[in-house]
Amino acid sequence: MTTIHGHRVLLRTYTAADQPRAREILSTSEVSRWWGDPDTETKGLLDEGDDTASYVIEFEGELVGIIQSSEELTPQYRHAGIDIAVHPGWHGRGIGTDAIHTLARHLIDERGHHRLTIDPAAANESAVRCYAKLGFRPVGLLRQYERGQDGTWHDGLLMDLLADELVRPSW
Repeated sequence: MTTIHGHRVLLRTYTAADQPRAREILSTSEVSRWWGDPDTETKGLLDEGDDTASYVIEFEGELVGIIQSSEELTPQYRHAGIDIAVHPGWHGRGIGTDAIHTLARHLIDERGHHRLTIDPAAANESAVRCYAKLGFRPVGLLRQYERGQDGTWHDGLLMDLLADELVRPSW
């Protein structure tokens, strides 16, 4: 089991025992509007391959979110992507910022990636602000990128970060 220590958070490998709490987090209206069906997403967290890793975010011993990385391992395109969901009760406390910084540092230092991507919904302004605070920059708008639970298509914002652009938050 992998554990990665952040400034205030601990990331550890997601397990089947974490599914009820992950489903609870993904079922909140604030999270499900961006992530989609909680049952599908929760099951998908266990479907790891060589290029995907899922972790829980723990803060003071409590599971408060989930975070994933995906890696493109083809040498000429090598990079990694990140996705995150934090329970709304923990929004605005720097938990997501710490978790993303922690995983980004791991992907750069331990996994050898020079570039990271993240693709929030374009309308998710708080997520975009969080990612920009860490150094992620908008690359382009992904038009009609994902289908929402309401059946309509929504735009995504592709953001990326080069290893030397990662900003250490002021704790």
